[in-house]
Amino acid sequence: MAIVVQKYGGTSVGDVERMKRVADRVQRSHKAGNQTVVVVSAMGGTTDDLVGMASAISSSPPQRELDMLLTSGERISMALLAMALAERGVEAKSFTGSQAGIITDEVHGKARIVDMTPARLQECLDEGNVAIVAGFQGVSRKTKDITTLGRGGSDTTAVALAAALGADVCEIYTDVDGVFTADPRIVGDARKLDSVSYEEMLELSAQGAGVLQVRSVEFGRNHGVRIHVRSSFSYRTGTWVGPQEDKVEDAIISGVAHDTSEAKLTVQHVPDKVGVASQLFAKLADANVNVDMIVQNVSQEGATDISCTVPRGEVDKATAVLEPLAKQIGAGDVIVDSDIGKVALVGAGMKTHPGVAAKMFSALSDAGVNIQMISTSTIRVSVVVDAAQVEDAVRAVHDAFDLGEEHEEQGAG
Repeated sequence: MAIVVQKYGGTSVGDVERMKRVADRVQRSHKAGNQTVVVVSAMGGTTDDLVGMASAISSSPPQRELDMLLTSGERISMALLAMALAERGVEAKSFTGSQAGIITDEVHGKARIVDMTPARLQECLDEGNVAIVAGFQGVSRKTKDITTLGRGGSDTTAVALAAALGADVCEIYTDVDGVFTADPRIVGDARKLDSVSYEEMLELSAQGAGVLQVRSVEFGRNHGVRIHVRSSFSYRTGTWVGPQEDKVEDAIISGVAHDTSEAKLTVQHVPDKVGVASQLFAKLADANVNVDMIVQNVSQEGATDISCTVPRGEVDKATAVLEPLAKQIGAGDVIVDSDIGKVALVGAGMKTHPGVAAKMFSALSDAGVNIQMISTSTIRVSVVVDAAQVEDAVRAVHDAFDLGEEHEEQGAG
């Protein structure tokens, strides 16, 4: 019997009628003879509502209690889905993250999984039942407290369980048909990809593509879990995420991603001395601030500016760390620019095709888009631009590389 892990996001279980449709799909998998594990997110909007209530109560709620509150959304979903399956004659049992054996570190809000002990789930499956797991949560090995895995954490829950159980596939159900060459809401002719490599998906997710959480892709790559991203509103094949050799397409470029959730921090007039940059970023790391792009200007008269991008929600925490440190090391002010966005071009084929970056920059120039920062890897070129120009930048780059549906026969993807 195949083991199948299915994950349903908040839009897929957004109301009672959608929950019933999910139950129908799970029943179909169960009747096909699969041992089925289902991971559910909170019903659409629930987490935001809970955050809103917490903010109305406290300007700075204790992180432990916030995690305890937020995990209730997924518990509601898992219990309702188990009831819907029982109504259809399918035996199902629901489990919290801790009951499912998801062991994390002690960091509240964005805990990392350190171990998986899914014995209770395997026992449930062996009894012929469907196992339903609340996504986004686990339990700290050290403190025994409930923890959450961060936004999109249900993806990571599902892939981690698939790895621990040796599942044949991890199906990530969402409200889109798969992974596209760009956000279809911005680019009307964006094309669905049949397959994408782990490495490309990691870059796309890290650069803002919201289909999969970055850590879920990392987990999949590290443990060899094949991921199928597909819509919960149809039975069409979606996008397969797996090893590079599994790719059907052999395109230079896979897609364009964008992100408007970051801010740019600049520490001005930093003394150009050995170890100063290390001090700055070590302090940010100690404060659990996620740093993305980093640019250091050429030193002039013994000083330089250092800029980096961080999640907008972590700006206050970052400035609280950097401002006193800047004074301590003799640097200037810390400047915050929240009116920025990131646009990235991703494709494994660019490793062996020169001129990709030049073509991208030319397209942006022709569209009148000014580049503030640049970062590259072997399969990605990212730029920071004004937030107001992000959509124009995405469309310009997508068009420049002929990624749309009408160009599919040319092999662009």
